[in-house]
Amino acid sequence: MNALTIFLGVMGPGQWVIIGLALLLLFGGKKIPELMKGLGGGVKEFKNAMKEEDQKLTKKEDDSKE
Repeated sequence: MNALTIFLGVMGPGQWVIIGLALLLLFGGKKIPELMKGLGGGVKEFKNAMKEEDQKLTKKEDDSKE
């Protein structure tokens, strides 16, 4: 079990509701979708960068075998 699983396992539904309400109060209803869109774009960009690095490493390995 990793630390994230342990952390999320400790938090119950009541804590998630409180966190959600706090976010709603801090950012407002209109800002939350924008924040989630930005977060999703960041995750997508990170995954693309990981794929590119993996492809570079694979290509280097293939070139060194020849």
